[in-house]
Amino acid sequence: MTEDRPAAEPSRARALLSTADFQLLRTALTAYARSVDDREELAKINALHHRLGSYT
Repeated sequence: MTEDRPAAEPSRARALLSTADFQLLRTALTAYARSVDDREELAKINALHHRLGSYT
């Protein structure tokens, strides 16, 4: 006979990136942004740079 048990909670997912990774990505984006002439591309880079900053 099988008991009715509630499903176990899933384990917590491991982080894919460390805080140092976010800082490295921001530094790389800064360097790339200096070479971009397209205003639309630069706006996307700036938005991503800002979002990455919220994790550090």
